[in-house]
Amino acid sequence: MFELIVFVVVSAALVYLSRRSLRAPRSHGFYRFFAAEFVLILVLLNWDDWFQDPFASRQAASWLLLAVSIALVVHGAYLLKVVGKPDSRRSDEVPLAGIEKTTSLVSVGAYKYIRHPIYGSGFYGTWGVFLKDPSWPGMALALAATVFWVITARTEEAECIQYFGATYRVYMKRTKMFVPFLF
Repeated sequence: MFELIVFVVVSAALVYLSRRSLRAPRSHGFYRFFAAEFVLILVLLNWDDWFQDPFASRQAASWLLLAVSIALVVHGAYLLKVVGKPDSRRSDEVPLAGIEKTTSLVSVGAYKYIRHPIYGSGFYGTWGVFLKDPSWPGMALALAATVFWVITARTEEAECIQYFGATYRVYMKRTKMFVPFLF
């Protein structure tokens, strides 16, 4: 019952925060909502085993991925705010959160190696949560979340090409999506 209450409350908050994006199915925020929902379900599925067997290698890997996830989202958001120079007057065809209304392409820090540190955070966090208690249902949820993180990133890339043009295409050629030097 506790999990159901948490699911309903957190989902309601996600719907509220994503309300503009959910009305724009071609926006990256639309897909981001579903990635977050799958991660939420995965967290609730694995919640009971979060701290069990704390010295197992899967737990160490899980905590490492979760730490990377937290570092990436904090670092990525900071760089978007400071280097990306968000401007609330920026108008786009798709709904953007304040921090997403960047006017300068960010290509320093984590952005020097991966194009999507914040969605990469979701990617790493998804698999960190999965490793808390690996199972077939958990694998299905983690794969679904991963698919939605990738769709979110690809959709946002199309939006960035619209705004930044050829500069973003060049940036895409020299960086990876989520995993430096690999993917």
